[in-house]
Amino acid sequence: MRILLAGFQHETNTFAPSKAHYDNFVRGEGFPAMVRGADVLALRDVNIPAGGFLRAIGELTRELTSNEAELLPVIWAGASPSAHVATDAFERIAGEIVDAARAQRPDAIYLDLHGAMVTDAHDDGEGELLARLRAVVGAGVPIVASLDLHANVTQRMLDNADALVAYRTYPHVDMADTGARAAQLLQRLLAAGNSRPLHRAARRLPFLIPINGQCTFLEPARGIYALLDELERELDGVVSLSFTPGFPAADFAECGGVVWGYGDDAARIEQAVAALTDAVVAREAQWAVPFLTPDEAVQEAMRLSQAASRPVVIADTQDNPGAGGDSNTTGMLRALVRAGATDAAIGLIVDPEAVRAAHAAGVGSDITIALGGQSGVPGDAPFEATFRVAQLSDGRCRFDGPMMNGMDVDVGPAARLTIGGVQVVVSAGKAQMLDRNLYRMAGVEPERMKILVNKSSVHFRADFQPIAEAVLVAKAPGPLLADPADLPWKKLPAGLRLRPLGPAFTGPRGEV
Repeated sequence: MRILLAGFQHETNTFAPSKAHYDNFVRGEGFPAMVRGADVLALRDVNIPAGGFLRAIGELTRELTSNEAELLPVIWAGASPSAHVATDAFERIAGEIVDAARAQRPDAIYLDLHGAMVTDAHDDGEGELLARLRAVVGAGVPIVASLDLHANVTQRMLDNADALVAYRTYPHVDMADTGARAAQLLQRLLAAGNSRPLHRAARRLPFLIPINGQCTFLEPARGIYALLDELERELDGVVSLSFTPGFPAADFAECGGVVWGYGDDAARIEQAVAALTDAVVAREAQWAVPFLTPDEAVQEAMRLSQAASRPVVIADTQDNPGAGGDSNTTGMLRALVRAGATDAAIGLIVDPEAVRAAHAAGVGSDITIALGGQSGVPGDAPFEATFRVAQLSDGRCRFDGPMMNGMDVDVGPAARLTIGGVQVVVSAGKAQMLDRNLYRMAGVEPERMKILVNKSSVHFRADFQPIAEAVLVAKAPGPLLADPADLPWKKLPAGLRLRPLGPAFTGPRGEV
């Protein structure tokens, strides 16, 4: 049993300021760095889908054939969310995967995908890759892929894969578990052969869901995924259910949430998908999100922290590098300084020039710089001030939190700068603030702070919510408009509501 394995992950925000080029995938940027061949197998201990698949598939194939599968690892590549994937990057990575399938003629294929990739040439990057693979291996070779919870699942993806299975948590702490579920699906398909194909059902949501509203620590997402588990477990004939609320910042016709599933019984899987979709739609009003201004968030954090023994965490959601931002806006920093906040920290602010100035000056020096503010977004600008260089760092750490646990990260040279009572972690490269060690690598102990401002939307909750007195969500000026109704859409289908209970898309909108 020869199983080809590859990973190609990118979440594309078509409204973001910068694209993903090949070098971005080489570096990984918060994902594992690009690896090929046998080096892919080293990912088995990382909390990503490929890791879970690698750990599960050996035992499953032994049950099927009395021998372990021969794994044919090709490549694993991921890059931080951004605007479109450049054509060169897509063609080089996708081409490598397709060429390997053509040359090695595997018995099956597993792909670790995101599901929301838009390239310069293809609105549906994963659909394009799956279609190319299907054309090479034919209908008899099962193709199974794992997807992110934010996948914008397309008809082309569903048609060209034998099975797709998605994460069920946001923050994504079940990535390896999802890879293991993909391995179980693949084993089932291989055992059945062409004699008993799985039936599929799928339904699309009539509204976009803001990413801040998709957190599975909170309702309604928590209850919806509990219902998904219940339906999958208790309905005979249902093999697998998935729900992706979607990534509501990719301007193409199939952006948005989808419920789908597979089963031995066509009627039962239709019943399960319909029941889950109806439950999501019935809670439409609950998917909406309240936001604070930067000043409101800081004032509330200062009030709450007065009597607290734990930090108040503020999400700087509109500059989240995990959704396509460049992590360099200064609105929340201005609000902290303006309010005279103390025992406060913010990170990561990406500014290679500021890092170079700090390293050149040395610890204990004062540097006058214009920090960040390169987004070009109205209301954002460089923050000109004198900072004290408190600590220098090589920007390397290993994630110990639930997200990407065990992964080594390198954000390039970094520095901890201070201004008044505010500590600023500045780095040369970007990574979403989803692990406390990104603060610690520059000398900030998160648990000792009164206020933490994280450039993240939801993923930070996995490692920070257990130490947080409260979590607030702020809309500082940034490139990632947290309310999808504020985006200048052009390609959505007419009638799709742009937010829960919001206005329906009627055609191209002017620039915001």
